[in-house]
Amino acid sequence: IYQIYICIKKMIKSLLLSLSLPTTNQDNLKEEIEEMKRLANTLGFSIENTTIQNKNKIDSATFFGKGKIQNTVNQCNELNINTIFINNEIDPGHYKRIQKIAGKSIFIIDRTKLILDIFTKHAKTIESKKQIQLASVQYMMPRLIGQWTHLERQMGGVGTRGGPGEKQIEIDRRLLRSDITKLKKDLFQIEKQRTTQRKSRKNVYKVALVGYTNAGKSSIFKNLSGYKTYIKDELFATLDTTTKNISLDDKTKILLSDTVGFLRNLPTDLIASFRSTLGEIRDANLLIKIIDISSTDIKGHVSTIDDTLKILECNSKKSLIVFNKIDKIDNNKIFQKLKNEYKNAIFISSLDSLNINVLIKEIVNTINKDLKLYKIKLNHKNQSVIDYIYTNAQVLSRENTYDCINISYRAGTGIHNKIKKMKDNL
Repeated sequence: IYQIYICIKKMIKSLLLSLSLPTTNQDNLKEEIEEMKRLANTLGFSIENTTIQNKNKIDSATFFGKGKIQNTVNQCNELNINTIFINNEIDPGHYKRIQKIAGKSIFIIDRTKLILDIFTKHAKTIESKKQIQLASVQYMMPRLIGQWTHLERQMGGVGTRGGPGEKQIEIDRRLLRSDITKLKKDLFQIEKQRTTQRKSRKNVYKVALVGYTNAGKSSIFKNLSGYKTYIKDELFATLDTTTKNISLDDKTKILLSDTVGFLRNLPTDLIASFRSTLGEIRDANLLIKIIDISSTDIKGHVSTIDDTLKILECNSKKSLIVFNKIDKIDNNKIFQKLKNEYKNAIFISSLDSLNINVLIKEIVNTINKDLKLYKIKLNHKNQSVIDYIYTNAQVLSRENTYDCINISYRAGTGIHNKIKKMKDNL
């Protein structure tokens, strides 16, 4: 159903059309346009020209107005351009009418479809591919109208309702509904497997890296874990959650997860489809919010992260704010302003491994505040319990006597209860 428009040898020229209403924040609009340029660039497009249409309200027929659409189409024909990007999510009715004016030689791609195409390009695992397929099919289904106009016929007579085009649309809808049902069933099975995995590690302290796309989460994950993950200066380079058991120091062991990046106005269907993958965020004890300090819209990025976490019902979780890419900033005023605005924030460079030790120390301090101090007396035969304590808790002291072993340790309630149960069962 979907085409991914990629040119390997040279960038494909395109135009961008955006709507500005009286309620539109102009600074946010500028950021959205720059973001659209980067999104398009990820798929091999170069946006040559941007047009902002100022209107008092959305045009009921064509979103921008028929005249503006026709002018943009004429510009495309003059410049030999066959793609118009729209910096908005347009509904099926608007899409149908805009595409009709544009004709068969010009592609209309709104913000949602562009994001879906990027996700399709970057999906690597079976789970992420199915998640994207589900979101794509749900996007496509209401937009089938008008896709089969070449089959339509004017039919007269009693009892006639439409031509072959109408029948083909109904067939496609039925097929898409079948696809949706199957994809949801497959993803449900994957979610069950993930749930089983999470139960097996429910007592481990979990830390999840969250943040705007391309903020450097994967680089930080590599710095903290030593695990070689895919890193590229590109929007949504990573779509799959990677989780590893790591040791921050001799006593602190955690489960660290690198998650898919966020984006402003991320399609709702996409968030819904990725709920299984984003489950690592819901299960986390601590969230590390990664912000690109070189961004021109830091507040917008922070707001997007918080809004997405709210959708996932994770906005009340304990968190740390980390500003990454400090190697790109040499203005001390920027640092001071952010330090005043975001108390206790941590400033690092994952590229140059600057202040990674500061981040680790802060994570350890936060974890220690969540752990409780326990003492246990074991006999020398309880080696399995002792091994479990050393593997899953922070051992503070150990005293060996003739008839027993006394151990002091820090651990979460779940780990402590597991240790007590193991001791009682011996």
